[in-house]
Amino acid sequence: MVAIDGPSGAGKSTVAAQLAADLREQGVSTAVVPTDHFATWTDPVAWWPRLVEGVLDPLAANRPGGYKQMIWADGIPRPGDLITVGVPEVLIVEGVSAGRRSVQHRISLLVWAECADPGTRLARSVARDGEASRAELSRWQAFETGWFAVDGTRERADVRVRS
Repeated sequence: MVAIDGPSGAGKSTVAAQLAADLREQGVSTAVVPTDHFATWTDPVAWWPRLVEGVLDPLAANRPGGYKQMIWADGIPRPGDLITVGVPEVLIVEGVSAGRRSVQHRISLLVWAECADPGTRLARSVARDGEASRAELSRWQAFETGWFAVDGTRERADVRVRS
């Protein structure tokens, strides 16, 4: 399992997509699970048991996993389709809290994506999610700053990438 973590707007999805493409080019079966498929504005990190029970535990037992995806349309998360995750050689979990301490024993590589300027990160996030999301994204940035401080994610990273 590769976890790609870091604050919103830091480039995690871009790093995950590139890593997945590189691995697939080499013939390595790869699955990418974004934490955005689980999180909501009101539940930024407590959803984690759904990922563990639906994806991580089954894959660890060499069985396919699955979960109900959150669809983010117009900055509003809504329940979406059931996503099946086959058993890959490499699982990439990307997004805020992907590298959380509670699953450190499952992580083979923890990548920390960062962009030091909160204004740049906010602008990137708003460009991705829409102007209507600006207030929520600002609150999210404040939350994740506290989350990362308590979890110590950046300090535990094996690799750090800057965008």
